[in-house]
Amino acid sequence: NTKAVRLISVLLMVAGLVLVAGGAATWITVRSQLVAENITIPDDAMAFAGKTVNGPLDAYVQADIINKHALEGSGGKTYAEMDREDPARASVMNGSFLRASLFTSVIAFGVAAFAAGMGVLFAATGYALRVLVPARAEVAPRQTVTA
Repeated sequence: NTKAVRLISVLLMVAGLVLVAGGAATWITVRSQLVAENITIPDDAMAFAGKTVNGPLDAYVQADIINKHALEGSGGKTYAEMDREDPARASVMNGSFLRASLFTSVIAFGVAAFAAGMGVLFAATGYALRVLVPARAEVAPRQTVTA
């Protein structure tokens, strides 16, 4: 049924646009929130030293360097391994919270990219269906030939 296929093609294209818009909006929102925090990657990071965190790679690198600094301050112990009375425990706990927040932003960037990618796929599939299944052709009335 060409009418049903054409309807599905339109729905796929609309869903694709919504997914792309949602993915883009999420990416922009997460990026602007990270930029607003004004986090600068320290010089001893594995990459992006001196750069402001504004994307998934920067956030990952910043989380990694926070972990490195926390382990240096705790003698190589994680928060769970530290004694409750250890004065460095609060700093390690804050580092863990910061890392969790940064990893959440990395995941949000990934979900945003996935949504936008699926949106492109949906829209392209809808467009392909629309092109491949033409609207009903107008059929001219049959002419009778008299001899």
